[in-house]
Amino acid sequence: MSWLETSIMARKGLAKGKPGKAYSITEESQGQYHYVYGPYAKPVLKVDPGSVISAETHDAFEGKIKYETDKPSEILNFPFLNPQNGPIYVNGAEKGDTLAVYIKSIVPRGPQPVGTTCLIREFGGLVATGDTALLNPPLPERVKKVEVTLEGGVKWSDKLTLPYQPFIGTIGTSPEIEAITSLQPDYYGGNMDLPDVGVDAVIYLPVNAPGALLYLGDCHAIQGDGELCGVALEHPTVTTVQVDLIKKWTFKWPRLENEKFFMTIGSSRPMEDAARIAYRELIRWMAADFGFEELDAYMLLTQCGRMRLGNMVDPKYTLGASILKSYLA
Repeated sequence: MSWLETSIMARKGLAKGKPGKAYSITEESQGQYHYVYGPYAKPVLKVDPGSVISAETHDAFEGKIKYETDKPSEILNFPFLNPQNGPIYVNGAEKGDTLAVYIKSIVPRGPQPVGTTCLIREFGGLVATGDTALLNPPLPERVKKVEVTLEGGVKWSDKLTLPYQPFIGTIGTSPEIEAITSLQPDYYGGNMDLPDVGVDAVIYLPVNAPGALLYLGDCHAIQGDGELCGVALEHPTVTTVQVDLIKKWTFKWPRLENEKFFMTIGSSRPMEDAARIAYRELIRWMAADFGFEELDAYMLLTQCGRMRLGNMVDPKYTLGASILKSYLA
């Protein structure tokens, strides 16, 4: 039996975690990709809970960086980065509900070398930026193009091949009234760059607007904790997800479940505030659904809680606090 059959999505979702009608979003049917999360774009699809959607995602640069000789500063038009598929309207979703998104597969697409990483002026975890203003000159721009295949992994060099560990870098529901750049993570999800949002995981997202309005894109072939230079191994994909709807399950920040653990996700600056949000939300979840008293959960997480760093480069930083399911049985 798959762990998904006992997941919160299967137990509480309207579709009980069962796959329904299949849909496809191609580049042609998507048309305009989106650079903000908000309730004002026309949905590209309207689907029922249980629906399975495959989307042709672009890389974070919408494919504009083609060669290692390219200079990102001459090609990219900030803030038009991080193109998103969607929005996808889920029938019956209302504010106060939760959208469950099971990530079924992420497959590279396009001509090789399909992966791109680079150094961008005044962007990254170890350089001066507009917000961290220093007199140091920017690092030189550099582009690396990499072959990425489902079977062969990430060919970093002739001597080194990394595993293909794909995840969705940016996924979320629409805010209620705001239109917020797809470069920023927040309470609705967004650009969290959290490697746990990968294949065979369910991410739970708060519904803030009618239909939930799901956006997704910015898939990464592999990424270390922190996305240190600011750019993971970006690649275009065919990403397939299954959506479900949990009525009247209300919380503020994204949650995640996989076979081994439960996670709550916080995004803020400074980084410790993101960690505080994530751990506070996990404590509240343990108290609400798993029979813990809050202070006991607080002490327990001090002993066995885990903290995952998503990104340390975006407008807000993202951290995920988790606990093994075996401790909650």
